[in-house]
Amino acid sequence: QVQLVESGGGSVQAGGSLKFSCVGSGYTYILEKCMGWFRQTPGKEREGVAGIDSDGETRYVASVEGRFTISRDSTKMYLQMDSLKPEDSAMYYCAAVEPMTWTLRGIDFAGSWRRKEEYSYWGQGTQVTV
Repeated sequence: QVQLVESGGGSVQAGGSLKFSCVGSGYTYILEKCMGWFRQTPGKEREGVAGIDSDGETRYVASVEGRFTISRDSTKMYLQMDSLKPEDSAMYYCAAVEPMTWTLRGIDFAGSWRRKEEYSYWGQGTQVTV
């Protein structure tokens, strides 16, 4: 059973920075997964913020382009958030899915990374307050 755990949330002033990390328990081959960061505020849908596929291709939602950077090493995925704004306040979640799952569904990373229903594994979330 794959479990994802986020860390690095907190409170920061507008203009400040935070860095999240996401680690998987139950497996270590995080580089084999397509992964993403999502965020959610009360009463709103969970939205995709950034995604990274197994080849390292990245995508960002327009509102964070140039301010957020998604990356990973062999064991963790990260989200570096700079120039934070009050509207970035939310619960942030990491998510993962095996690329083969998307292949079997006939979908690809570029078209699917923002769709929460296409991910198989989720973390519990970490709060950011700006």
